[in-house]
Amino acid sequence: MNNLQQLMQMGQQLQVRITKLQESLGSQKITASSGGGMVSVTVDGKGELKEIRLDPDCVDKNDVEMLEDLVVAAVSQAQEKARKAYEEEMKKAAGGLPMQMPGLF
Repeated sequence: MNNLQQLMQMGQQLQVRITKLQESLGSQKITASSGGGMVSVTVDGKGELKEIRLDPDCVDKNDVEMLEDLVVAAVSQAQEKARKAYEEEMKKAAGGLPMQMPGLF
């Protein structure tokens, strides 16, 4: 019975750590760029897009497709960084145990 209580206590502690982690994700800022810095985007720790910055030199009305590609590349890179940072923090919170949290990314 003692082992069951310990297991339940560990589960509760893990849940508290995960809740705190998820709350802090919204305040994290992760930035990535493409085109040699011509496009820069910032996402939060959940991967939600928060800001896009464009170098005016990359805005060419005759080549909108290039700008679109640069934006997509920068957003994808920032979201991937956010996903990796989240996974690392979850591993720490779980004490190294492998954890899958479906639906976050």
